[in-house]
Amino acid sequence: MRTIDLRGRELSPADMLAAVPRATQARAEALDTAARLVDEVRDRGEGALREQAERFDRVVGHDLRVPDAHLTQALESLSPAVRSALEEAIRRVRLASAAQVPAPQITEIGEGATITQRWQSVHRVGVYIPGGKAVYPSSVVMNVVPAQVAGVQQIALASPPQADQGGRVHPTILAAAALLGVTEVYAMGGAGAIGAFAHGVPSLALDPVDVVSGPGNNYVASAKRAVAGVVGTDSEAGATEILVVADSSADPRLVAADLVSQAEHDEQASAVLVTDAEGLAERVVAEVERLTATTRHSDRVAAALAGPQSAVVLVDDRAMAVAFSNAYAPEHLELHLSDAERAAAEFTNAGAVFVGDQTPVSLGDYMAGSNHVLPTGGQARYAPGLGAYTFLRPQQVVSYDRAALASVREGVVALAESEVLPAHGEAIEARFTA
Repeated sequence: MRTIDLRGRELSPADMLAAVPRATQARAEALDTAARLVDEVRDRGEGALREQAERFDRVVGHDLRVPDAHLTQALESLSPAVRSALEEAIRRVRLASAAQVPAPQITEIGEGATITQRWQSVHRVGVYIPGGKAVYPSSVVMNVVPAQVAGVQQIALASPPQADQGGRVHPTILAAAALLGVTEVYAMGGAGAIGAFAHGVPSLALDPVDVVSGPGNNYVASAKRAVAGVVGTDSEAGATEILVVADSSADPRLVAADLVSQAEHDEQASAVLVTDAEGLAERVVAEVERLTATTRHSDRVAAALAGPQSAVVLVDDRAMAVAFSNAYAPEHLELHLSDAERAAAEFTNAGAVFVGDQTPVSLGDYMAGSNHVLPTGGQARYAPGLGAYTFLRPQQVVSYDRAALASVREGVVALAESEVLPAHGEAIEARFTA
């Protein structure tokens, strides 16, 4: 891991943003490629999906729309231990998601005049589940449960076909879908799957969706940008990020373990340590090297940690650590601080905040009850993670009786005249003339 030393420098917000480690070139290249793949599917439908499956997944002749029998077989063969864990994860995520659905609110503007704020779910959602370097039944839970809690009526799911499964979606993903009652499943991956959800594929009876959600690599995240405006999307949950802010009280073993745990996702994963304790940084780096050499996905971890997106950042003090973290706006933020509970309020920009050394990101990946589909690439400055609210639209329902309308009659007419839109005022007056 490289070191970025910010100590002894006066940094403006722009300077801080410039210091943030990002793999910007990889993201730019992903956007161009993803847009082309989406356009191919829009223009040529199933044919483009099959070509992409052969090119990227090394699969030909597979069932693009998953037969019901595959779902049934997968659930029947699911390990009891994994099934139990998934059921508990579903319970926890359902509880947390229910808190994200606002109750309708009625505001009385005046006598006979009300505005009701209500939240309507979208009708149809497409959820994407990655399936390249790892298997993510947990992502099935994180996407499907909030949509169900929001009241979505139709949920379609896509995940890449697996060459070692005869072109089928990985059985653990199929089992998780079956466990949640999702029966519309497609064996298609990457940017092409996002394009299929957005534009539909008539030959597969795949209708366009209203919202696309789910994590993936930078190509999947970029594909969401390419279809924005055609469908709604959640945040661009691309290659994973972890930023750990630690002081001298932190345990270097735990910090290193958490950095490595996220680096194993993908060579594009970002792992960043921010600290004002140089001695701690040295011990963490040594521990990271030891763990990297022994972990199962050693090559993948080493590539992620050596990339431009990963670094140890040395700062002068807590204030600079806060400023850097808020500029970075990480997907996952861990606080290994002696006063982590108190300090958490200062760290405002993050997809999710994990407080204290007993709350690792991997807990949030599976069983915390929080959602692990979170914004990456700095979007946590303005975008939320996935939740029931992702699938809800706020609507205002306006109701005035005649007397309430009469009370604002003159005001509406006056404003309409001031905007040189006299027909607006005439529409009001029509209600008071024979």
